[in-house]
Amino acid sequence: MQLALPEPVPPAIGVISRALAAEGLVYGSVCSGIEAATVAWEPLGWRPAFFAEIEPFPSAVLAHHYPYVPNLGDMTAIDGWAWRGKIDVLVGGTPCQAFSVAGLRKSLDDARGNLALKFVDLANAIDPAYTIWENVPGALSTRDNAFGCLLGGLAGEDGPLLPPGGKWTDAGVVFGPTRTVAWRVASPRPCGRCRPWAATMPVASWRSSTAWRCAD
Repeated sequence: MQLALPEPVPPAIGVISRALAAEGLVYGSVCSGIEAATVAWEPLGWRPAFFAEIEPFPSAVLAHHYPYVPNLGDMTAIDGWAWRGKIDVLVGGTPCQAFSVAGLRKSLDDARGNLALKFVDLANAIDPAYTIWENVPGALSTRDNAFGCLLGGLAGEDGPLLPPGGKWTDAGVVFGPTRTVAWRVASPRPCGRCRPWAATMPVASWRSSTAWRCAD
């Protein structure tokens, strides 16, 4: 097991840098919903290679707005190796119910929570330049250290990472054998939303010269 170090300064993870946006990256999206990622990234010139959604209504929305993008359905059935070298970014927000403080918090013992580890498996198979996972802040405080399991898997460690002081902070960075992973809890309040909602967003990259920009 490894200890993760909290970032000593405010995290520079909020938004991938303008330099990366100019590259016109290709991404794959899982647990796609109605595709918030594409709404944000399409104006930047980024292109979706695939979606993965199983629910009928969001799948119908995707088919209507993006008929040219294949919906691969069940993310656990995707052959990640077949996509290796074909996408630059893997993004997904696996179900939050197992981590949310408003639920039973069965975490990785809940099949929905365990999809977080399936996401790690898919990321390791595809091995994109960047991996982005989104979930609720409750993922940081589960009794089984689910967030440490996720970080360890993305960073390439042999097992779960342990938080310094026994508690995951709202922001930090891990320098692992295969990837660097940075995360922060982001709130939409500066964007004009008044609903008390926030998201945990780890971003993993194998690049040694990754450029980050703080959110405004």
